[in-house]
Formats: sequence, structure tokens, C-alpha cells
Amino acid sequence: MLRVGLTGGVGAGKSTVATRLDTLGAIVVDADRLARAVLSPGSPAVAEVRAAFGDGVFDASGVIDRTALATVVFADPQARQRLEEITHPRIAAATAERFAEDRRDAATIGVHDVPLLVEKHMENQYHVVVVVHAEVEERIRRLVSDRRMTVSDARARIAAQADDRARRSAADIWLDNTRGSADLLESVDQAWRHRLSPFAMNRAMGRPADGEGAAPDDAARARLAGRLRYALAGLPQARVDVEERDSGGRARFEVGVGRDDAAAADFAIRSAGYAAAGTRGGVPTYLTCDPGWPGTTVRLVVTTA
Repeated sequence: MLRVGLTGGVGAGKSTVATRLDTLGAIVVDADRLARAVLSPGSPAVAEVRAAFGDGVFDASGVIDRTALATVVFADPQARQRLEEITHPRIAAATAERFAEDRRDAATIGVHDVPLLVEKHMENQYHVVVVVHAEVEERIRRLVSDRRMTVSDARARIAAQADDRARRSAADIWLDNTRGSADLLESVDQAWRHRLSPFAMNRAMGRPADGEGAAPDDAARARLAGRLRYALAGLPQARVDVEERDSGGRARFEVGVGRDDAAAADFAIRSAGYAAAGTRGGVPTYLTCDPGWPGTTVRLVVTTA
């Protein structure tokens, strides 16, 4: 399954993108929806929330008042951390279960809709990160108009999230939602046709991406290296070195492992989105399946240790 992380600031239009990706054929798992299920009446987490935050975050019928709870946790980082300690392990387990249940074939595209993906430094967990963007004042207008927030509440909610600079550093695909939904949906369709669907099919067939592509900038190279390290996390002795760009500006990486870890490293590199491309000088070489960065290379150097 091609793992796609979808995020964006509150009011940016992420739900519109998620709905379109679902229509196009992706499996979309909404982290917020799972969070609501985790906190539904009768769930084990509810008792922990009451113990942590008191009766003030419950309505008269004993159901969690999400607005009241959000007011508490967005105003206090320690309170937010406590809520996350209660909910996040349960949400993670439900997410894994949902993707496992709905997986169709090797070319399936799984979209994880996560509002706080950047804030939680989750970008290395995905093959591609999609960020939906809209200017702050437009987001405030939408939150006031559509969600009946006050301006001060909208600004506080936005201030508690990552800024545009952090999101740009995490984004492989940047969708601008300042010109209206028609333009946004066309951008989603293009990303599906030219990036996500070909990437998923390339991975499923074990073939590298075609074309020249653009040379990755420093932020993109950092993301690619981070994803390799994430894939190799089960091999504590593995190293990932970022080599100098080749003459075409494309990224090159070197993975170093001991002989006993060579097979596991091969599997990890493939799972990170690369296809075997033979050997060069006796060193196994892989090329990315991602049409966004065709030609990106990984060399697997196996030591005798």
C-alpha cells in the first residue's frame, strides 16, 4: 500500500481533498473521526478523560462536550499532552486495523487524514505527504462562517498548529486552496494522475519511475533520507548517508548495514518506495518509484561486520 499523509491547517480545506481522494479510489482514514469513536460513550477512554479533566468537559447527558474539551486542551499544552496520552495509542491501533481491513491489492493508496501530522513529526511515516493550504485570514473567515467560531477562538486554534514554513518543509505535494474549490479539486486530480497513482503502481510492479523530474531541494532530500531511516528503524546499526547530488542534481543515498542485516535492509528500502536496479561496482542499487523525484538512487553497502 502506498502510504499518503494528508494534512493542513484548520479551515484550509483538507476535508474537501479527502473526499475527492476517496472518490478517486483511495482508502481514506480520518484521524479525527477515529478520535471521536475512541471518545464515544461507553468507550474505556471516556472514564480516563473524566478522571483527567473533570465533569466540566461533559454535557448534561454524560457525553463528552468536544467544544469544551477543545477549549481546555488548546489553552494548556500539558492538558493537550494528557489527552493525547489517553487517545493516541487507541487511535493508532484503530488506524492500523482500518487500513488492514480495507487493503485491496499492492497498488492500493491509503490516505491518512491527520490534522497534526506536522506538529507530531509524522512525515517520515508516509511515502508522500500532501498539504492543503489557505491564507490565515481566509481560514479565519471560514471558521467563523462555517463552524460558528469567534474570531479569537479561530486565531487561537490556528496559532496552536504548525505554521506554513513547517508545513512546506514536510510537503511533497502542496495544494493551494485560495482560488476556490474547483481549482483545488483539479489540483487533486492532477496529483492523483501524475504522482500518487503512478507511484503506487510502480511500487506494486517493482519498477523505477520514468522521466527526468525536478532535482530535490534540501528539504526534499531531508524528507527522503528521513523516510529511509524510518524504514530501517528496526536495524539499529544501519546508517543512511546523504551523498552529493549527481550531475543531474538528483539525490543519492547510501545505506550501510552488516552482512546479517542485508536481507532486512533490502526489504526496508523497497518498502520505502524504491525498486531494485541491479548492481553497480558490485553494490546493490535501487531507484525510486516516485514520479516526483525520478532518478533518486540508494546504494546498499554491506560490510563484513
